[in-house]
Amino acid sequence: MKKFIYSKGKFVESDSTGIDIFSQSIHYGFGVFEGMRSYITDHGIKIFKAKEHFERLLKSCEKIGIPFKADIYDLIRASYHLLELNKLDNAYIRPIVTTGRGMDLKVNDTAEITIIAWEWDFYNGNKLLSTCISPHRRPSPTTSPINAKITGNYINSIIATTDAVNRGFDDAIQLDERGYVAETPGANLFCEKDGIIYTPAVSDYILPGITRNTIIKIAHSLEIEVVEKNISPEEFIDADSAFLCSTAAEVVGIGSVDNIPFRLNFEDSVGATLQRAYKKLVLDKLSYKVII
Repeated sequence: MKKFIYSKGKFVESDSTGIDIFSQSIHYGFGVFEGMRSYITDHGIKIFKAKEHFERLLKSCEKIGIPFKADIYDLIRASYHLLELNKLDNAYIRPIVTTGRGMDLKVNDTAEITIIAWEWDFYNGNKLLSTCISPHRRPSPTTSPINAKITGNYINSIIATTDAVNRGFDDAIQLDERGYVAETPGANLFCEKDGIIYTPAVSDYILPGITRNTIIKIAHSLEIEVVEKNISPEEFIDADSAFLCSTAAEVVGIGSVDNIPFRLNFEDSVGATLQRAYKKLVLDKLSYKVII
């Protein structure tokens, strides 16, 4: 089947577009991206929180000076049409803004958006993850904005993930430069202690995830206490349970850190309750006014 992408304002076959080898995005990682999920719901195909994702895309561009402007609702309409062209329903959608030619390390005055989509199912088979404390810490926010989805920032994520997998783990727990728990290479983190949910505080050291924010709102609607604070590795490992969340992963339980299992069965945890509620929400089987 032909695959289509949205590029430079047109829907074209995916194999008909080339990448400019002189692009700053290729040479220097100077670009931004987003990740969105679409679902089959009782009300048709729905892209979950598309507006929030495109708003963050534009904010990421602004933070690093990429001169890209677009109407958010035009991009949302294009994303839905892209799903239709590719006959996709449960899908992952990747908008990426790339920059033009430039070898002199100055911000280029050209930027274009491309949107691609592909079929997507459950992350990692929905099994509990074995994780490790990574020796590769998150970059310093004084180097580049960590709270923006910049393509170049994810070199660090690839290195940390590869190291964890090579050591026999599913994923890595990364610390920030201060030594506090920050994120996995691609997701936000939560842990549970005595029925209270803890998560790293929003700061320049983590990406304030859209799924993370949704989970916090669901928790509040269920009268589950959520505390945002600096969390040491020792506190995280000593928690009763833990989970990660992202658009791609949704909510996934963590079984262990550095081969130390959490004491609470994840199915009995508050995280599992939030996992079920999130799945119902994205499928339009559950609606909280505070979230929508």
